[in-house]
Amino acid sequence: MATAADVKVEYKTLVKESGLRMLESGLTVATWGNVSYCDRETGLVYITPSGMDYTTITEDDICVYDLDGNHIEGDRRPSIELHLHIGMFNARPEACACIHTHPIFSTVFSSMGEDIPIDIHDEAAQALGDTVRCCEYQLPGTQALADEAMKTIGDKANACMLRSHGLVCIGADMDAAFKVSTVVEMVAEIYWRIRATGGTYVPIAAENVSAMQEFVKTKYGQY
Repeated sequence: MATAADVKVEYKTLVKESGLRMLESGLTVATWGNVSYCDRETGLVYITPSGMDYTTITEDDICVYDLDGNHIEGDRRPSIELHLHIGMFNARPEACACIHTHPIFSTVFSSMGEDIPIDIHDEAAQALGDTVRCCEYQLPGTQALADEAMKTIGDKANACMLRSHGLVCIGADMDAAFKVSTVVEMVAEIYWRIRATGGTYVPIAAENVSAMQEFVKTKYGQY
């Protein structure tokens, strides 16, 4: 079982800096949203504190828990979405980063209770894993919300929307989670603008979506 002796300051720094990155990227406003990182070697989860200004948070403010929800280190109250983050890490063992954001266009669709398709754009097909579905409404900070989000994201998608609330994204590392959030927001805006013109999008064929997902795994980037 992990203890305070297993806490690594570099992950506290990562979460602190990622909270500021989220704010400066326009993915949230004020003190909303939350960021976490799971060290798979120790099973420790590092998460932003509740309701604190991202521009003033220090490493000492980051809260540390294990995957069973036991408090390991930190004097601050953790984000109210601790259940959500721990739930995501337990449900998706390939994920090491989780960010919950409040971006405008994604939240438009979450408020309408509508899913965001991935066959609308190449980058969505490559980065998002599966349709970005919207879960049923549950109160923020509850286990019920965490359970609903885990059910909605499933085992393929890298993101899901919280009804009338925001977006949850996961990734193998923090950069991957931010990429997912950025792509979801871009695609949500594209989808919204298409609909605003009264038009409809032409779906990418399912076999081409699958081909692009394989391409990004095996051929894209450096080796």
